[in-house]
Amino acid sequence: MAISARNVFRGTVTALSEGPINAEVEISTASGDRIVAMVTDASIKSLGIAKGREAVALVKAPWVVLMTGKPEFRFSARNQLQGKVSKVARGAVNSQVAVTLGGGSAINAVVTNEAVDELGLKVGSDVTAMFKASHVMLGVPV
Repeated sequence: MAISARNVFRGTVTALSEGPINAEVEISTASGDRIVAMVTDASIKSLGIAKGREAVALVKAPWVVLMTGKPEFRFSARNQLQGKVSKVARGAVNSQVAVTLGGGSAINAVVTNEAVDELGLKVGSDVTAMFKASHVMLGVPV
């Protein structure tokens, strides 16, 4: 399968909290990283999402926000993953920043070159990668 999303997390559904409209789904990777998704109840039913089911979580790189330093605020983003910058590929306007997470998974963010400079991003920098649970797309094997 080929897909344009830069961030593909393969794992297992380890938590499922269903509501009348939406459900919160937690996917845990083999390396221990956890991704939280917010999807509709209809998606839960049509995909057959259940605890223990194999699943994939997709996150587009532009949806990932990077933060450095000690947080001064708490954020509503359910996904706040700590890691280290492993690569910065600078373009004309934006850079693709690869981050290796604590469990060993990688996540990519596309941020402006200005943000790379302001945050002082370079290989080895400690960062937090944040994205909303509603920005996570789920898939299951066919």
